Amino acid sequence: MNKLDSSLVTAALAERGFDLTDKATDADVVLINTCSVRQHAEDRVLSNLGHLRHLKKTKPDLLVAVIGCMAQRMGEHLLANEAVDLVVGPGQLHEVPELIEAAMSDRQKRLRVLDNIRRPADSETVRQLSDKLDDFELAYDTDENHLKSQAFIRVMRGCNNFCSYCIVPYVRGPEVSRPPQAIVEQAKKLAGQGIRQITLLGQTVNAYRYIEGDKTYTLADLLEQISAIDSVHWVRFITSHPGQFDPSILNLMATMPKVCPYLHIPAQSGSDRILKAMNRGYTAGYYLELIQKARRAVPDISLAGDFIVGFPGETDEDFEATVELVKQVRYKNCFVFKYSPRPGTYAERKLADDVPDEVKQQRNIRLLEIVGQIAEEENRRYLGRTVEVLVEGLSKKAHLNNAENEHHPQLIGRTAGDSIVVFNGSEQLTGQFVNVKIVKTSALTLFGRLP
Repeated sequence: MNKLDSSLVTAALAERGFDLTDKATDADVVLINTCSVRQHAEDRVLSNLGHLRHLKKTKPDLLVAVIGCMAQRMGEHLLANEAVDLVVGPGQLHEVPELIEAAMSDRQKRLRVLDNIRRPADSETVRQLSDKLDDFELAYDTDENHLKSQAFIRVMRGCNNFCSYCIVPYVRGPEVSRPPQAIVEQAKKLAGQGIRQITLLGQTVNAYRYIEGDKTYTLADLLEQISAIDSVHWVRFITSHPGQFDPSILNLMATMPKVCPYLHIPAQSGSDRILKAMNRGYTAGYYLELIQKARRAVPDISLAGDFIVGFPGETDEDFEATVELVKQVRYKNCFVFKYSPRPGTYAERKLADDVPDEVKQQRNIRLLEIVGQIAEEENRRYLGRTVEVLVEGLSKKAHLNNAENEHHPQLIGRTAGDSIVVFNGSEQLTGQFVNVKIVKTSALTLFGRLP
């Protein structure tokens, strides 16, 4: 989501004559697009602002803008920072280019955030704001914003779930689904520019609902309509909430080859007691039953998940329940995070952060080890198989000499199930679909060669 926001602002500034530079020391304007989901992300922003404050002593005309979720959350506090000239929330993303030009002209500090982030989604203010953001996205979303042949499309904004640990509803606002016609129009435009894979984005993407007359459009409708675009080869979507999952999505995966057999569906915990405290709205048993349905419908489905360890009150027994769930599901990969209180959330206000840091760290390490072991075992199934891969470009090790094929660098790509594949080939294959035979595997990567 943040990558898409950054690319939209970059495109809008490029239209006004700005060019990207690699170094802050060469810049006239530095923008920091922020995330508030974890404390570590905010700490990195504050550290960067410290460096920029020193840079401003030698470049007093440097303009620094903080945009995104942290801007919405901290507002005036951020604006008071010596380094900061602009603070703009995600709801005012479309105003960023004009605000930058105005601030460069008069050198005045400016704050643009929503006063009441939780206004009802059907209020006139939210509707008008949503229309402006949609117009901004349609105007500045081009193939240059994305990986070659791949694009992200936001189908909805905000979240209504209020998981007790999560700050997203307080910085992104209520769920607002974009009109399906606008989404399909955007997909067709990008497809016309050479995009072959489209990923639909939403904080809770499977909560997408758009009512038009007697018809209620769902994520399944979007997947079907975008799959009908001839030049689109693959369609993905992230991230899904288990408690709101529509089984028709699994039917589409099973029957429509363009819908990738990949599901990012965070469980967060395997303990019913902790899930209740998290306000997740489902039990571990329900979650496992959903996974079984997914595997029955789509036998080769790839699953990814998120987990929080060290949530308030989590006992050794609760953690072991999470370990057991991970072992049963056998994820392709998982993102594991240590709990950190987020200001204003229910958990921060009402629940004591009582799990010691060293215990959180131990649980984090152990769960990642188990996830890695499972991923390594699951990846061995690919040995000797030929898989279709969308080539993303040069790998990070492309510069290293390769005795096997010294004339071609190492490339990186992904399968429909989101497995990373590296192999040697011409850089001209970037953006294309190729068949690769897997000759070696690890927990994170499949290694292959072109036939």
